[in-house]
Order: sequence, then C-alpha cells, then structure tokens
Amino acid sequence: MSEALPGMPEAPAPRPPRDAAVVVLVRPAEGGWEVFWLRRETTLSFAAGFYAFPGGRVDAADAGVPVVGAQGEAATLRVAAARELFEETGVLRARGPAPSPAALREARAALLAGARPFAEILTAFGLSLHAGDFLEAGRWVTPSFMPVRFDARFFLVEADAGTAAEVWPGELAAGAWVRPVDALLAWAEGRALLHPPNHFTLQALLQSPSLDAARAAMQNAPSAEGPGAHPVEFQRGVRLLALRTPTLLPATHTNCWLLGNGELLVVDPGASDGGEVERLITHLAQLAQSGLTARAIFLTHHHLDHVGGVRPLTAQLGLPVWCHARTADRLDVRPARVLADGEVLTLEGDPDMRWRVLHTPGHAAGHLCLLDEASQAAVVGDMVAGVGTILIDPPEGDMAEYLRQLRRLRDIPVRALYPAHGPPLPDGPQALEGYLAHRAAREERVKAALTEASRTLEDIARDAYADTPAAWPPVAERSTLAILEKLAAEAEARSVGGRWARAVD
Repeated sequence: MSEALPGMPEAPAPRPPRDAAVVVLVRPAEGGWEVFWLRRETTLSFAAGFYAFPGGRVDAADAGVPVVGAQGEAATLRVAAARELFEETGVLRARGPAPSPAALREARAALLAGARPFAEILTAFGLSLHAGDFLEAGRWVTPSFMPVRFDARFFLVEADAGTAAEVWPGELAAGAWVRPVDALLAWAEGRALLHPPNHFTLQALLQSPSLDAARAAMQNAPSAEGPGAHPVEFQRGVRLLALRTPTLLPATHTNCWLLGNGELLVVDPGASDGGEVERLITHLAQLAQSGLTARAIFLTHHHLDHVGGVRPLTAQLGLPVWCHARTADRLDVRPARVLADGEVLTLEGDPDMRWRVLHTPGHAAGHLCLLDEASQAAVVGDMVAGVGTILIDPPEGDMAEYLRQLRRLRDIPVRALYPAHGPPLPDGPQALEGYLAHRAAREERVKAALTEASRTLEDIARDAYADTPAAWPPVAERSTLAILEKLAAEAEARSVGGRWARAVD
C-alpha cells in the first residue's frame, strides 16, 4: 500500500457481515479436555493459514432443516454448525441409528461435491438434530475494516472419548485434537496464529474447571467487535491495534503493532485523526495497568499513513521516535535514535524480546522491518500487504531494490509476516514467493506492451493492467513506471521524450 493519492475514490462502506456458525468440538482426555482445531489453507480469502475451529457461513438451505428444540434463526444456525462440522471433520452430530463409517464417508463426499443436500442425508440415515447438542458459546463479529466479514455464533459440542475426526484436502490444510495448553503454547511461540475468538475460546477451556464454566466464559467475551476494538495478540508480544488512516485503497486502516512483553514498541501510529489517536493512547494506558509500558515509537517509513500520530504521541506521552536516517529527514519531529541495518532492539519483559532491524528500501528509501529473533516473525511495514498490494512509486520507489528486499526476507527465512495493512500472513516464505511471482508476471505484461515505436505511459499501463479492470489508473501508471525504469536499467526498455519503447539491440 501507500499513503492516499490526490483524487483517490472514497472508501466504500463496510461490507455487512454474513451469518456464520462455528463448532468448538471437545472430547474427554487424560487430565482434561481436547479440542479439535484446523489449519486453513493459505490460499483462502479469509483467515488464510490461521488455526480455527470447524465452521462456515450459513447456507440458504439450512433454514429448511428441522431442529428439535429450536426454531427460526436459532435452528438455522445450529443446522449450519452441524453441516460445517460434518463437512470439515466427518463428525455427524445427530441422534438416531449410527451409520457405518463407509456410508458416512460417501455422504460427506456427496455433500462436499454439492451432489446431495444435508437435509437428504439426515433423512436417509433416519437422524435428527437437537438444539441441546449445540450449546451457545459466544458471538463474534469481524471488524468493519476487514474485506470479508462474519457474524459468527459459536457452539460448544461435546463428543465421546475416542471420537475420530478427519480433515480432507481442500479449504483445510490440517486438523488435529489438541490440548488447549499445547495450542496456546504454539500460539505463544508464533507457530499457530489465532484470531481473537479462537484464542479467547482456548483460554476459556484451559482456565475453566468444567465445560459448563468454559461455556459461561465463552458467552461473556470482553468484546464481540474483534481486532478493531482492542489490541489483538497474534502471538505472545505481538499486538495489533488497527487505526483508521489516510491510506491507499482498498485498505482503510494502518496496523499499529505494539511489540513486547514489558517494554513496548509502538510501531507506525499512522492515525492523524484525533479520535483515533485518543483510542491508541487509551489502549496504551490500559496496557500500562497490566505492566506493559510504551518505551518508544518505531517507524517503518515516512509515509503519512504511518506517521500521522507521531506528533500528538510525542507531545502527550513523551515517547521518543526511532527510525532510519532517510525517514528522520522527512519528519517534523526530531528522532531520538537513528537505526541502521543489523541493530538489535531488546525489549525487557516476561520474556524479553529481541528484534533485529532490517533496512529494506524499495518502497521507501528509509523503510525498515523488524525480525523477532526467537520466532523469526517479521513486522514488515509496506513490504507486503494482507489486503491489496504495495505501490512502488518513482522516483523514490525502486522496483529492482524492492524485489531484492523481498527475496532477502524470503531467504532468511521469515515465518509469520505482520504487515501494515490487512491481516497477518502466517507462511512468510510462501507469501513472499507469491509477491515475487506476481511482480514477475506484471513485468512480463509491461514487456509485452512495449513496441519499437514509442508509446505513452498511459497506453502501456492500460495494456499491462488489462487483466485488472478494477485497478485505479493513477496507481497502475505509477506501478508501470517503476517497472519501466527497472527495465531501462537492465537495457530492456528506453525512454524517448517522455514516452517508452522496447530497447534496440
């Protein structure tokens, strides 16, 4: 992404959330309970690569399936929960004669293929759904700044000891029974990213003496608003507070990362709106009450959607600013510390965190990333985005350098990526490889648009982005110019009086 450009269209209204149902499937295990969790494929449009519980959106046909003990929306949501549980794990939570494993596999395959409705499967097996088997266990709404939103109702479902569940290839990459304590350890170490509802649910299961107590805790979540309302801890010591900023669409917010387990770095407080700044200050005060104290502001680079809140934060909280020298010379606040590639920032806490500074120019001359030495997670600013793409805008934007830095991050290799816009990317190398492939494909389209006769930048951009009709022309043209300048440096293109042509051998 980048800061907003003049004439940019207004941001669209937030998408309304779609109804969804989630199943927290638990079974007795030695010393407590196990819960079945899934890892979502990295290619999905929502929660890609995250760990979650079985679930999905409500289908129109769900309203036509009867549920004993429930009617209307309460029944429809339970049907969706039962159907999604069966589709994603093979567990059919219904009462009646037990079908054979072979019959269940056949019915599941037919349901997933769209060849057999869920209602027909239940009728054929002589089964019925009962409301008491799907206990209400909380409600969470995806925040308004996310491109895909759900109004998810959680249901607690208790299975017998030894109940088998199996994930089939498709939307899901893996699934397993796990003790909540082990799931939360994987989260703390950055091996399993969790959205707030799932992290909260695992904590409730771990800390409650009984399932009834866990269910009561789930129903009393501190917030149903998701990451927009409170800082969200994606792994231990990595918290997100999304702030509304003047950024390039389709993003509408910049991720302010709060790093540390005692001392905190406040990364990219980009909001210039007074209300958003106050929201950040309020959350920092709340974190301070639990022993987490802001030590400094860290800036990935100088664009307005990353630095908009710097002056009020320094004025009200007295926080020093840390950044690269090429960012320092663009600020109206004097930095207290100028950072260089390879420096290590140690944040004291429980445990301490050590973040290595990486100078990654290309998008901006002073662009910095941070690499957690323990987990290899990286806070990457505008190197990648979880929504939209990154604008490389000459003359400061340098496509060749940007691609070199993408390859550098990939080859470290980093693990999870925490970008400035959109959700985290759990598989860093795969995400970076995807970015490199996308840039290579766009470059080939620019090459194809070049001829021996010179053409205008506008004409070349129109052809190069013909496969992306939604691209805003000014952004397409700036991106095309960055590629043309790279090709010119490689003797594959030439500039002719403000126009561009294929290089002559």
